[in-house]
Amino acid sequence: MNKHILFLIAGIALITMSCKPHKTNQGLDLGNLDTTVPAKTDFYQYACGGWMKKFPLPAEYARYGSFDKLQEDNQKKLKDLITGLAATTQKTGSVAEKIAALYKIGMDSVQLEKQGIAPVKANLETVNGIKDEAGMVKALVNLHKQYISPFFNVDVNADQKNSLMNILNLRQGGLSLPDRDYYLGNDPAMKEVRTQYLQHIEKMLVMAGFTPADAKLKAEKVLKIETSLARISSKREDLRDPVKNYNKMTVAAFAGMTTHFDWKAYLSGVGAGSATELNVGQPAFFKSMDSLLAVTPIDDIKAYFTWKVVNDAAPYLTPAMEKQNFEFFGKALSGKEEMKARWKRVVDVINGTLGEAVGQLYVEKYFPPQAKEKMLQLVENLRLSLGDRISQSTWMSDETKKKAQEKLQAIKVKIGYPEKWRDYSSLRISNDSYYNNMIRSSMFEFEYRMNKLGKPVDKTEWQMTPQTVNAYYEPTINEICFPAAILQPPFFNFDADDAVNYGAIGVVIGHEMTHGFDDQGRQYDKDGNLKDWWTPADADRFKERTAVLVRHFSDIKVLDTLHANGTFTLGENIADQGGLQVSFHALQKALEKNAVTEKTGGFTPQQRFFLAYANIWAQNIRDKEIIRRTKIDPHSLGKWRVDGALPNVTAFQEAFGIKEGDAMWLSPEMRANIW
Repeated sequence: MNKHILFLIAGIALITMSCKPHKTNQGLDLGNLDTTVPAKTDFYQYACGGWMKKFPLPAEYARYGSFDKLQEDNQKKLKDLITGLAATTQKTGSVAEKIAALYKIGMDSVQLEKQGIAPVKANLETVNGIKDEAGMVKALVNLHKQYISPFFNVDVNADQKNSLMNILNLRQGGLSLPDRDYYLGNDPAMKEVRTQYLQHIEKMLVMAGFTPADAKLKAEKVLKIETSLARISSKREDLRDPVKNYNKMTVAAFAGMTTHFDWKAYLSGVGAGSATELNVGQPAFFKSMDSLLAVTPIDDIKAYFTWKVVNDAAPYLTPAMEKQNFEFFGKALSGKEEMKARWKRVVDVINGTLGEAVGQLYVEKYFPPQAKEKMLQLVENLRLSLGDRISQSTWMSDETKKKAQEKLQAIKVKIGYPEKWRDYSSLRISNDSYYNNMIRSSMFEFEYRMNKLGKPVDKTEWQMTPQTVNAYYEPTINEICFPAAILQPPFFNFDADDAVNYGAIGVVIGHEMTHGFDDQGRQYDKDGNLKDWWTPADADRFKERTAVLVRHFSDIKVLDTLHANGTFTLGENIADQGGLQVSFHALQKALEKNAVTEKTGGFTPQQRFFLAYANIWAQNIRDKEIIRRTKIDPHSLGKWRVDGALPNVTAFQEAFGIKEGDAMWLSPEMRANIW
């Protein structure tokens, strides 16, 4: 989906606008600090070193931060809710019964062992029965309807240039490794991953019933096809360009340029036979994929489909297959040392299949009604602050400023939970097998999304469940959303002073608002349409200013010789900069209103603001995870959301007396100043 998500973020909480100058040090734990390192040398270590020492990296995590700690606490609440349902008799056919039944099935490792690979045999037999192109298309339809996605991805989303209506979208896909670089990179780390990947495919296929010789042959075919797909896939930097990835055309025209694939049969099979037009995200990919299909033997495609089925099924079959799946995707790729406890894995699955149903229970028990009102109050304060900064901008023309203000005022706000809840009555949860329930759930979701085709966009729908510890901005609706689970400490505390609240939750809100004006979001108008509303001169000045951030972050060495990708992370870095600037501006207005100047816990309000911000990103992370996230995550790593972002903020330099020659110093002419 085309949306920006504030990824890896900890909880936001109930909002209060009154400053509490007489409170002690609530909301800012000074034990998080490492005062052996000067703030001017490494602010991240100074602000978060104590936290990192208190919370060493657990074996089951590749990265463990304040976000993950909150997510763990939240997961325990969900477990209590779900096990409570599972311990009592529920009404037949009710959503509570479905949640309870799925939990019991997922937790029954004895039954999983007993069933072995039997549940996946039907899918494997379908693939094995492919004899020609028509059979391949039919099998592909079957897999795509289960969200098993060889070759490409299909979905229904808002039309980027007609945001009121939904349209069919096709996008590149088909890879099993995290990114094209894992297939194409020539550095030792990527070569080693490919060697381990081949071995992993072989082991999994043997577990699925194939002979070692057949498994080895199939693995080689899989890697060959996926490497070919990687070569024709766009880089992630290019996927961030909404104009490049909007290519609306008629179905007939698209079918005419990809003649080796029966699109009529495919679209009819997935439930999109009525579509007369569609958006093709990456036309060059589909043209090359068409040529690839023309020369790829059916037996190779069958091997590829077989692997996609087994790979998708692994978490829901025998404990041995689940463990081997972890050995590669968890340990080899990310450096994790242990699997999560089974109950955690099962709760995650239930969240993914019956998410809003669980969310409704979660909200009823854990989300106080007054939270929405208080959160909305803070959002409006941040909206006023961003409006002030737009008005005071010295680089934008009045014409563009006017339209920017209109877009800002049009931003919709979603807090806590949806206005209406998802209907799961047609989803069948049965005790036949864990895997079969996953297939039915996937098909239920696929049909739900395909039923939107050609219909108006439902702007009340949420892209996250209430129990999700996260937040997002959606450009085609021009909305920001903060689910209930993120509206809690440590991001906000009723006993904390305004400086801490603005430094944490305030920056998060400002971050999401700024996404409407980052290098992607700025290309959408107030109604969510992909439309250029900037004067050419203002657009050029924007690009000049954002280029400063690209250079700054690209110079950062995250591990050995690996550098951050300033182009790929630009949107999130703009949003971090904007969130900091906008929220700090709002804090200054609050401090002036309440005449607050004294220190708390030995720090000025301004210093506490930046300490609270840094604490959001406190984390420990493994080297393999640094590599993985640098390649696939549009957000900068936690350390650099602090030590990379803050040198660009003049208020930070002043708050901590950073001087020329200090490691955290960045000369004024080198600082990015956008929003």
